[in-house]
Amino acid sequence: MIVLYIVLGILALILLLAAIAPKSYNVSRAIEINRPKDVVFAYVKSLKNQDEWSPWGKRDPNMTTEFTGIDGEAGVTNKWKGNKQVGEGEQEITKIVEGKRIESELRFLKPFKSTSDAYIETVEVGSDRTKVIWGFSGKNVFPMSIMMLFMSMDKAVGKDFEEGLDSLKQILENK
Repeated sequence: MIVLYIVLGILALILLLAAIAPKSYNVSRAIEINRPKDVVFAYVKSLKNQDEWSPWGKRDPNMTTEFTGIDGEAGVTNKWKGNKQVGEGEQEITKIVEGKRIESELRFLKPFKSTSDAYIETVEVGSDRTKVIWGFSGKNVFPMSIMMLFMSMDKAVGKDFEEGLDSLKQILENK
């Protein structure tokens, strides 16, 4: 009988944690770059260029990538396979609002299967100055949602976004 109460207690705890766990996440970072908006946008809409400033590519110099489709257009896909730090997955540009926003879907296969929506926005803040906003969002599904009670997606990924945006700034301002 005691074992039954323990099992019921554990199940109740799991249900309670699942009920209060965050159901979604949204992480974004921004940086200002001393380059005209059209130059910045033309550069960031290319998945191959995104590979140049991505913080994850630096974590695995032996990572393999495969591009399909026309780079810089909706439908282009980058498949990657790397070490434990970068995992395996693919990114597909799903929508481009020319000069303003690039939307993509990130499909992670390893180490965990998940799908997130990512975006890059460009905003003119001066004739030769552009604000770039890079972010992603998604849903936390059970049982990963319970883990999010003890882990912050913003803290886990935010520094990577900052590192990538710093690299983007250096690349564009030195061109």
